[in-house]
Amino acid sequence: MKNSVLGFTTALLILAIMNGCGSPPAERADVAAPTVDPYAKIVYPSNIDQKWVPFKERDSGDHLVLSMDAEPAHLNPNLDSGDANSAYLSSFIFETVLTVDDNTLEMKPNIAKSWEISDDNLTYTFHLRDDVTFSDGVPLTAHDIKFTHDLIDNPKNDTASIRNYLQDIQMIEVIDDHTIRYTMKKVYFRHLIVLGLNQVFPKHIYEKGDLNTHPNNRHPIGSGPYVFEKWDTGQRIVLTRNENYWGDIQPIEKRIWKVITNDNSAFLALAGGDTDMYRVKPDKWVREAATPEFEEKFNKFTPDAPIPGYFSRYNYIGWNSRKPQFADKRVRKALCMLFDRDLIIETVWEGLATKISGPMFHKAPEYNQDVKPLEFDPEGAIALLEEAGWVDADRDGIREKDGVKMEFELGFASNVNEYERLGTVYQEELKRAGINMLLAPLEFATFLETLNDRSFDACMLAWLTPIAQDPYQLWHSTQAEKGSNYPGLKIPEVDEILETAREELDRDKRIEKYHRLHGILHEEQPYLFLYARPGLWAFDKRFSSVVEHNAGMNPLDWWVASNVQKYK
Repeated sequence: MKNSVLGFTTALLILAIMNGCGSPPAERADVAAPTVDPYAKIVYPSNIDQKWVPFKERDSGDHLVLSMDAEPAHLNPNLDSGDANSAYLSSFIFETVLTVDDNTLEMKPNIAKSWEISDDNLTYTFHLRDDVTFSDGVPLTAHDIKFTHDLIDNPKNDTASIRNYLQDIQMIEVIDDHTIRYTMKKVYFRHLIVLGLNQVFPKHIYEKGDLNTHPNNRHPIGSGPYVFEKWDTGQRIVLTRNENYWGDIQPIEKRIWKVITNDNSAFLALAGGDTDMYRVKPDKWVREAATPEFEEKFNKFTPDAPIPGYFSRYNYIGWNSRKPQFADKRVRKALCMLFDRDLIIETVWEGLATKISGPMFHKAPEYNQDVKPLEFDPEGAIALLEEAGWVDADRDGIREKDGVKMEFELGFASNVNEYERLGTVYQEELKRAGINMLLAPLEFATFLETLNDRSFDACMLAWLTPIAQDPYQLWHSTQAEKGSNYPGLKIPEVDEILETAREELDRDKRIEKYHRLHGILHEEQPYLFLYARPGLWAFDKRFSSVVEHNAGMNPLDWWVASNVQKYK
């Protein structure tokens, strides 16, 4: 899973993590006022429709300019310190052995032209194309693929969140330059996904130096359809299409990400023509983006597929159970009952979100529909707090127990206005219940440090939900000290469910296990599961083939007809 402020996702899923919470810019650029509306000079032909068009029929040229709300720390998708913006940009540069069909979600060839799986599901052999090169002209071989896995497997590298998915590799054999074979220790229902969808690094570039601080983390070299051009710190990152790419050459010449950390400025940049696409915030979606003038210029999409896809995510507040305030599940349950999700969904998300009670994609069979979200119930919450021994004995308005005050900081990425708004509403309700919560917006790099060193009290962020979701990364006890189990949950039955579910190839039986996991998490409340929400995207109408597949929208589909191209 990838945190939308990250973990392991498939390459295609990464392609669509457009503007999740990102890492902060080292420097921030002042955003200029929008330029004169360029659309006044463009008359859109009526035949621009949103359908997939074969590459040979697409016009070449133009740029795609988009904003990102925070600058990534680097462009290395394997590092735990990465974020959604980092993963999205990197996915255009690095490639995977296999890829996922946008509509069937079946694995299909990419760098590998074919593969075999042994009858016991323990041996995977991939046969590679012989015409794939990195952007510097060096051929990509099986040695690079093995090298990439070795990088991830090295405990000195900050790759724990991906490493846990590859822990069952017993042996990797490079049969020849274009054949690689994996022997696994045990069966895992996602082996083909995690082996096939790992982004391949060039050995000749990354074998020297420390991966965590490698200079190419800011100047990546891969085999993908785009190459890194430049990074103006605090301003923009520019990728240029790979003219020597082994596959179909992309029609869009450049993809440019501008760092615009203010929501209002980002929306004005879109409306004024300084950017071409933007994940619109809900308040603007139902107001400014709903005007005839806006809809004349932009196509609007609300991707919310019935299967986990590009934009599937859920928001949550995580409680650090290592802290005495959150050690008792009765307290965590009370904290959930003090959060008015209906009010937040209505006021912050304009009704465009769905309450959830667990960690799986809310439209998938793995989500236990029988487990209902706890309702807003201040009186019931206060009863639970007092049952757990948290009372206001000194009458200062704040509950305490064993000399510890019921007060804490709620950390979140400072560039996310949504979190500030719902945090303020929550803060007032907690205050009425004798709980002092301080809002702690942090630059993302600092926020991430508090998560990784487990020094936070409570954290607010989101997870993207990939296909064939495996929540091991989030809840297994081995991930509590170094991994994505931020709350520190350690329950033997949860570990057993997660371990046996990995080895269960029968989906119906796996679903039963995940339903039980859902029930346990609902009882323990390590997260306050908030809501699932769709994407709210606006695209300049000059872009064609912006289509919604079963897996969402694929940015590599897009192109611009020559008669409406803006950048020459």
